[in-house]
Amino acid sequence: MIKRMLLMLAAAGVVFGGIFGFEAFRSTMIKKFMASMGSQPQTVATVKAENQTWQPQAQAVGTMKAVNGTDLALEVSGLVESVDFQSGDEVKAGTVLLRLKADDDIAKLQSLEANAQLAEIVYQRDEKQWRAQAVSQATLDADAANLKSAKAQVAQQRAELDKKVLRAPFSGRLGIRAVDVGQFVNAGTTVVTLQALDPIHVDFFLPQQALGEIKVGMPVSVQVDTYPDKQFTGRISALDPKVDTQSRNVQVRATLHNADHKLLPGMYAKVDIDTGAPSRYLTLPHTAIAFNPYGETVFVIEDKGKSEKGQPNLVARQTFVTTGPARGDQVAVLKGIKEGDTVVVAGQVKLRNGTPVLIDNSVKPTDDANPTVTDQ
Repeated sequence: MIKRMLLMLAAAGVVFGGIFGFEAFRSTMIKKFMASMGSQPQTVATVKAENQTWQPQAQAVGTMKAVNGTDLALEVSGLVESVDFQSGDEVKAGTVLLRLKADDDIAKLQSLEANAQLAEIVYQRDEKQWRAQAVSQATLDADAANLKSAKAQVAQQRAELDKKVLRAPFSGRLGIRAVDVGQFVNAGTTVVTLQALDPIHVDFFLPQQALGEIKVGMPVSVQVDTYPDKQFTGRISALDPKVDTQSRNVQVRATLHNADHKLLPGMYAKVDIDTGAPSRYLTLPHTAIAFNPYGETVFVIEDKGKSEKGQPNLVARQTFVTTGPARGDQVAVLKGIKEGDTVVVAGQVKLRNGTPVLIDNSVKPTDDANPTVTDQ
């Protein structure tokens, strides 16, 4: 029995000794690995800190709106007799677009015109007789009233007849027609849309704080996702004279030339307004800066001369920086580095103060103040 217990104790000692020995071995290996990490060069990507000129801008999103744009409709109901346009046509103001069947109205107009002609003949005859004192002044006055009434009825009927003809109220581009020949349309039914496309407005909102920086005539730059590589330019043409009480925003309108009709009413647009004088900033990519609760830091590369083997001796030094405004992929750095410093933009997670580095800039993060989204 005693021999069995001694054997069990010996086996347990071997097991626990092996466990503690393995833990000690692993701890030693980790320490050696960490030490080697501090001495072996780490590959990083870098950029040179450079000064750039930034134009202060107010940015907003807006909607394109035609200078003149409406859905055309008739004031009266009727049967479509002819459609005198094609979808998408460019038309001039006054162009006839559609006619309703108007036979009854034309016949009534002819009858009223005949009555007006008769009333004029009677008036002219009685006027001659009145000069010869053959009729009274009262008769001549009644004839004049009858003539005026007959002419007014003719004008009224012509106006009614004209309501059955749809004309373009201004020059522009027609949309897709919504009615066909032979169709009965009710008063107010949309026949087609008409939009004047050149020039074109873009309406947008800015916070009330921006009112001190913007004014009528200031240049604007507009971009739409339909043409991501093209900038459209214009000028502020109007400011709303009141601020919205709910949002505290003010509506602003800019006008742009649109001779090629690329911009269409209803388009979503991004608007940039240049405000104030340009400023120069020392800039870095966002990826170069580590944002921490205790402050922002970057790794600056220092050249320690040649190593014993004649290789470049570059080490990373961590330093605190003070950041300023951001634009696109870039951040302005106000303090902590100077122009020309080489700063790490990729691979910082492997670095500590004094870590030797190798620079490989074959792949670097983007560094664009005005980045655009592209489909890959």
